[in-house]
Amino acid sequence: MKTCTFEKNKQNCNCTYPCSKKGICCECISYHRRINELPACYFPSDIEHTYDRSIENFIRIYKERGSAYLQ
Repeated sequence: MKTCTFEKNKQNCNCTYPCSKKGICCECISYHRRINELPACYFPSDIEHTYDRSIENFIRIYKERGSAYLQ
């Protein structure tokens, strides 16, 4: 079983919301799936800070900007 690279994950996390899951991707993804959302890392930083993690918002931004912002 792989171990979580918490510190490395935390450095790459663009989430600005203060929570206990920051850097623990498996917990973050699981949490957001439960509430029908996507985690911050699915959004560009200028959209992430709005805290609208809805799937609808992701689709809208993806349609507007294309996949280039995901890279």
